[in-house]
Amino acid sequence: MNAANRTAIFETLPVHQAVCKQIIPAIVSQMIALIYNLADTYFVGMLNDPHQTAAITIAAPSFVMLTAISNLFGVGGASAIARALGKKQTLRAKQIASVSFWGGLICACLFSLVFFILSRPILFLCGATEETFELTMGYAKYVVILGGPFTVLNTLLANLIRSEGSAGLASFGVSLGGIINIVLDPLFVLPQFIGLGAVGAGMATALSNVLATVFFLISLYRMRKNSVIHIDPKYLRYAKLHLKSILSVGFPSAVQYALTVVAIAAQAKFVSKYATEAVAALGIVKKLDQLPLYFSIGVSSGLLPLLAYNYASGNQTRRRKSFRFGCMISLSFSLLCLVCYELFAPQLSALFIEDATTISYSAGFLRRMVTAMPMMSLCYPMIIQFQAMGKVKESLITSVLRKGVLDIPLLFLMDRLMPLYGCMWVQPIVDSISLIVAGTLYFRLKHNESMT
Repeated sequence: MNAANRTAIFETLPVHQAVCKQIIPAIVSQMIALIYNLADTYFVGMLNDPHQTAAITIAAPSFVMLTAISNLFGVGGASAIARALGKKQTLRAKQIASVSFWGGLICACLFSLVFFILSRPILFLCGATEETFELTMGYAKYVVILGGPFTVLNTLLANLIRSEGSAGLASFGVSLGGIINIVLDPLFVLPQFIGLGAVGAGMATALSNVLATVFFLISLYRMRKNSVIHIDPKYLRYAKLHLKSILSVGFPSAVQYALTVVAIAAQAKFVSKYATEAVAALGIVKKLDQLPLYFSIGVSSGLLPLLAYNYASGNQTRRRKSFRFGCMISLSFSLLCLVCYELFAPQLSALFIEDATTISYSAGFLRRMVTAMPMMSLCYPMIIQFQAMGKVKESLITSVLRKGVLDIPLLFLMDRLMPLYGCMWVQPIVDSISLIVAGTLYFRLKHNESMT
């Protein structure tokens, strides 16, 4: 994106128009990403085999860990790039982009290698049993081991491209991967075609991420003269100069996703004590509650460059207006989802599987877990606000509270008080506490700003 268009989005467009220009493409790409995530569960669920559905659920924590790596360099890099652009430091932005790209790629390859070596203990820790291990490993082989680096680069490049205001291009790339996955899933999964089941779903996901990454790399090459998003290895000599600013901002986001892995695995482990159908039901609910989650992530991702740029350039009024408008959009959608999920829980669960026992578990789980949505929809923009401002401490506190510190102790407590179903109340409790803490930290920062 050239400097004039970038300046218009970040500085001169009316706030509501600028926010919509950034968040709508991000939301669209998140919705398509959600659909292709749902596609795995939907088409595998058509096999009416709880073991196949459970395999995807068990592998999910390892897949989420790839997102943690992507956010470490993608969110951290995007914030640093936007703040550099806000200070008109284009060369610095190019250096940060290159360091972020290569750092993410190296870490992704290392993670895939470690998972390959330790796959059996990792998957059993995540809830696999002797009945489900082979299916789970077959799915994870393609999604985590072979496709892991491309999964990381797909999301990382989208974040970096969005940081200079090119939200539409970032959205198209992510959406392209999602659409390819949706097309390939039935071909690879269903017995009418190749019939590989959960393993086929993993192959489709890996291939779609490869193609999306290739698209982004071609796009960067074509716009290399006008874009600050460069991946030339020559800029790696500045890694020492920029790694701290990238990792310090990206670390809270990565920690949140890493701790999400722990929380998901712990919850699956608790649920696996009861029945395979309950594990499959949890997987379905985790897919359904991703709709408001992905929407909020889309809003937050779109807001990040706008907030970071205006914070660095000193336009705090524009930053605050953008933040409030984004929060209003995120909260409104989550409330709509809350009403629909409470009213139609059994029908929504039945979209993924016909097994009556699994549907019964899923409906009960969903009606409890959905109450976390309004709090969650505000927590994500709050965390992104802190990251955009470079406020590492506040971002880290809120991120760790959302996932990690409270989840596991509450799982023990709630499962004892209300066996099985008590585990589903953990996230609403955690998100409520996190929102209170995030709000307190935000208003403290706002007060400090007004005093200076």
